[in-house]
Amino acid sequence: MRKVSFRAEQWPLHEPFIIASLPVMHFGEVVVVEISENGVCGRGECEHTNVYDVGYADVMAQLESVRSALEQGADRTALQQLLPPGSARNAVDCALWDLQARQSQQPVWQLAGLEAAPQPLTTVFTLSLHTPQHMAAVAAANAHRPLLKLKLGQPGDVERVAAVRAAAPGCRLVIDANMGWSAAQYLAYQPQLAALGVEMIEQPFAPGEDQLLAEVERLIPVTADESCQDRRDLAGLVGRYDLVNIKLDKAGGLTEALALARQARALGFDIMVGCNVGTSLAMAPALLLAQGARYVDIDGPLLLSEDRPDAMRYQDSQAYPADRALWG
Repeated sequence: MRKVSFRAEQWPLHEPFIIASLPVMHFGEVVVVEISENGVCGRGECEHTNVYDVGYADVMAQLESVRSALEQGADRTALQQLLPPGSARNAVDCALWDLQARQSQQPVWQLAGLEAAPQPLTTVFTLSLHTPQHMAAVAAANAHRPLLKLKLGQPGDVERVAAVRAAAPGCRLVIDANMGWSAAQYLAYQPQLAALGVEMIEQPFAPGEDQLLAEVERLIPVTADESCQDRRDLAGLVGRYDLVNIKLDKAGGLTEALALARQARALGFDIMVGCNVGTSLAMAPALLLAQGARYVDIDGPLLLSEDRPDAMRYQDSQAYPADRALWG
């Protein structure tokens, strides 16, 4: 008989984190799932806020609903039917991968059939939405990083990008509008942002409001985030987006995320691997997924005041694979 437990945790942020479509965040709010069997324990983490699961039950209620099935031995294949895509399934799926790795004494990358052991990757560093002056100050303090991601989606976005560009002229820039733009704003902003050296725009419109992207020239590659949860969404994104942002919390775990990445590439999409604000326990499986991705956004722990024991190592913007004491 297995034992399944889960708990909510709060991890303080260095400073409040602001996204156009959400309330101000002061903590990384996560749920940790632990699945123990014969003295071996596997762990997984998801974001407690459950942003993407609109219409679903609360994460904790979902986890309680599958406790019995998991304790009776439900595996990752069964899990895909027991829970819908989303945060709760992600935490369970990653815990099952970790449990299998520890029981078999094989790392997850081998169990998942990846070609080679994961290598260090360069992650973006995210600047939360604020005034141009504040974002410029944060950019200046992080001008040594190779790639900055700007959270946008409010009036004055071009001014924000211009201020950051002036403060960190050597940094590559990508932006995330978080569904905050109108069609008119996108058309007006696109050439100005291209002139400022922006190399990627993430989710300018809400899902279902993105037909314009198929009708005009995309001067800057556009990435689907909220418009791409799992493989079911891919067909509707062809011709509108250039990349898809795969997040474990959206896809519902590493199992679906790996399949989503394979199918997205087959359809001609480039890959971005993203994260929510969480600890290294959530970033460890994301780093496996991110091998070979065009953009890597697993900077969640860099936004926290502290991280877990056996945390992943970050050297500036270089993220190193997790020690197996943490996960995998």
